[in-house]
Amino acid sequence: MASLLRLFTLTLLAMVAFAANSVLCRLALDQTSIDAASFTSIRLIAGAAVLGLIVCLRQRGQGFKTRGSWPSALALFTYAAGFSFAYISLPAATGALLLFGSVQISMIGYGIAKGERTSSLQKTGLVLALVGLTVLLLPGASAPSLAGASLMVVAGIAWAVYSLRGKSHAGDPTGMTAGNFLRTIPFTLVLSAALVESFSVDSLGIIYAIASGGIASGLGYALWYAALPKLQAMTAASVQLSVPVITALGGALFLDEQITLQMVLASTAILGGIALVVRTADMDGVGRRATKN
Repeated sequence: MASLLRLFTLTLLAMVAFAANSVLCRLALDQTSIDAASFTSIRLIAGAAVLGLIVCLRQRGQGFKTRGSWPSALALFTYAAGFSFAYISLPAATGALLLFGSVQISMIGYGIAKGERTSSLQKTGLVLALVGLTVLLLPGASAPSLAGASLMVVAGIAWAVYSLRGKSHAGDPTGMTAGNFLRTIPFTLVLSAALVESFSVDSLGIIYAIASGGIASGLGYALWYAALPKLQAMTAASVQLSVPVITALGGALFLDEQITLQMVLASTAILGGIALVVRTADMDGVGRRATKN
């Protein structure tokens, strides 16, 4: 019972941390003077510092050793930069839904392109999710900025690439993530230098960026990787459906954002479609294992 409670707590805290990234970024860009490039740089540097510290504590007496790669770091940087610049114009909940939908649809699409078997129910779920994204972007009073939406979709695709690269390189996920965060620092310096004319920071904006990178990203990923080995594949994928919902609640609570009918319909279609794909895939996997046995 105690171990189950611990797993639930770890998972819940990780999902809240992921949602907090959207709320913190939107708070910083909407209510402080920090610019998007500076937010991105501080977030990634703070994340690298916290993850590096975690790795050092785990490797006491063994020196500082991390994994990772430059292509993965570039994908991580592209996600973080697109995420920040998208939130200049997007509400927190809309951004989270676009990000989450783009990540999942990209990964599902990659699997299909690689020849993974898909059932009619999975195809239906994918179409439903794509319809949801279309509904979300339909012109109207509550439609998001096209530029912001496009940047968030790019961020989602970049995160999908980062995730797929991580899956193909098994090993210590925390050490690998720490290494990738460290490798993003040169990219952040180039970004900040290129946009130096728009440089602007204040103390509260810096605090939000550090919290996003050090706590919501660094500690959030550490918590998630601690919980992940104990979760079934379907459970791990399904619990992430809660992130846009938690973000919507956070946006309403801290940013006075309205939850519109368009947002509710789009969320239902996107999250429901992805859930259908994930659940069907997991059931098919169970069926194949049972057949082999």
